[in-house]
Amino acid sequence: MAYIQAGPEPLRETCPFCAAPDKSDVDALIVHRGVTSYVLLNLFPYNSGHLLVCPYRHISTYDEATPEEVAEIGALTQRAMQVLRTVSRCDGFNIGMNQGKVAGAGVAEHLHQHVVPRWATDANFFPIIAKTKALPQLLGEVRQTVADAWDS
Repeated sequence: MAYIQAGPEPLRETCPFCAAPDKSDVDALIVHRGVTSYVLLNLFPYNSGHLLVCPYRHISTYDEATPEEVAEIGALTQRAMQVLRTVSRCDGFNIGMNQGKVAGAGVAEHLHQHVVPRWATDANFFPIIAKTKALPQLLGEVRQTVADAWDS
């Protein structure tokens, strides 16, 4: 019965958030590794500096997270905001989780929280009207800047 309730084992080849921790920080765009969760740049960002906070454990919804995972996801989200505010001087944030395909989750099978920096002058309407994203920095540069500022 426990085997059935546990569900299938995640395949590192098919889940990008299970595979990322096995790679180098640079290759996986990871900016910080915690005890139960880690922070990485979104490979397809809405804005420059768009971070994702992910548990290491393969779970799909927030209600499956342990109290320790919930606490660390919250703490890492808070730290991500502090770091992004320092390095990018953003004016605000979009923070959230899309739970399930019907809610818009791109990777519905692995829980992740978006931390998207926003500026009063950002071009966020571009993806809607022109199917274009204006990103002023390369992902590698953003990753290095955020990672360097994380522990300072």
